[in-house]
Amino acid sequence: MKEFMGKDFLLDNETARCLYDNNASKMPIYDFHSHLSAQEIAEDRVYNTITEVWFSHDHYKWRAMRTFGIDEKYITGNASDKDKFIKYAEMLKYALGNPLYHWAHTELREYFDIYETFTSGNAELIYEECNKKLNNLSARKIVKKSNVKVLYTTDDPADDLKYHKQIKEDISFDVEVLPTFRPDKGISLNDDFGFWLAKLESAENMKIDTFEDYLSALKRRVNYFNDVGCMTSDNGLDDMEYVSCSKEKASEIFTRKLNNKAIHREDIIKFRSYMINFLGKIYFEYEWVMQLHIGALRNNSTRMYNEMGADSGFDSINDKPVAEALSRLLNDLDKENKLPKTIIYCLNPADNEVIASMIGNFQSGGVKGKMQFGSGWWFNDQKDGMEKHLETLSQIGQLATFIGMVTDSRSLLSFTRHDYFRRILCNKVGSLIENGEYPNDRKIVGQIIEDICYNNANNYFVKSNT
Repeated sequence: MKEFMGKDFLLDNETARCLYDNNASKMPIYDFHSHLSAQEIAEDRVYNTITEVWFSHDHYKWRAMRTFGIDEKYITGNASDKDKFIKYAEMLKYALGNPLYHWAHTELREYFDIYETFTSGNAELIYEECNKKLNNLSARKIVKKSNVKVLYTTDDPADDLKYHKQIKEDISFDVEVLPTFRPDKGISLNDDFGFWLAKLESAENMKIDTFEDYLSALKRRVNYFNDVGCMTSDNGLDDMEYVSCSKEKASEIFTRKLNNKAIHREDIIKFRSYMINFLGKIYFEYEWVMQLHIGALRNNSTRMYNEMGADSGFDSINDKPVAEALSRLLNDLDKENKLPKTIIYCLNPADNEVIASMIGNFQSGGVKGKMQFGSGWWFNDQKDGMEKHLETLSQIGQLATFIGMVTDSRSLLSFTRHDYFRRILCNKVGSLIENGEYPNDRKIVGQIIEDICYNNANNYFVKSNT
């Protein structure tokens, strides 16, 4: 019987262990997609309790606790931080096979030197021990301790990015914290579009009366983000519907929305299609990477959405077809030779082969891995999801060009997910070698591991003129 989460955790053979020890474990982190707070890093926030850093906006934990029947007051409600922590421990000890169990223990070990098995029986003691050590674990210290070299936040186009500027100007902190342009609120025409448009007007100090005004404002926001160091966009295309739409039609739909006229679902799809095509060309012009997140079915519980809002743990996997619409989008940009570097994440693992084969249609000479099948995302950033992703990518695509893992998290402690991924990666490659499916050339394979862990991403997010 193996030791619980011992030194060789998830490493099932000697080759995997060597690759992890000699190559993967020493690599720094390049985290190109997260939901971390630039403000907390800029202000070097000190957390009062482990609950603050563990539970804030973490819908992974919230969903698990709700499933276990824990009252909402101990999840997002007004219970004390201590009581929330203890309730989480009560649930976690039964979370057999859930990645939360591994993540919790990894984070306790990495940041607090706590190696005990976390249970409701010792939760109170662990809570107090973590809180003591948090005095020496400010936001920046956590980032540095995690060996992060570059990290990207996710930012609304109307954001002033003042905290990114503040970080950039502080020469005492040598980690790059870069913004990501997330235009979802500007392309979806949802119910709060008017409120968001007012923010955009304020950010650009202009009145937006026409569609041309709108497009001009968005162009200027891209330029503004670019000046602050942005090199990527993140676009949520949950149901992946894309149709051809003329500028005239998009303008008509925009005008109707501006005048509070009825907007039908078909209008929303057409407008969003025009906008993602429009923005994709701008991303290409600025040599940004375009990230596409597809396959989420959001806000399923109307009751809880009305009570708590979005991103509260009531989203799931969408099973709509994605291939034809995705092909049309990529091809429309490629026809004009304006398809930027692109990372495609799919939430439905049934689409793995679709995405892995799709990216092969639009690769480009001179750009290593221009089109990327993004890492296992959200419900798939667990052992099985990562293994399936790596298996599909290696068999249909080119694993050696893969740009690796992201945290996709709002918690600063979640950088340990990179180590989780690296162990799974080394085990995958080690197994190929042990099974005689790849030669035991440690120099080449070691380089592949290091490239996937850090080097590929570090080289991918570079502009040709820099």
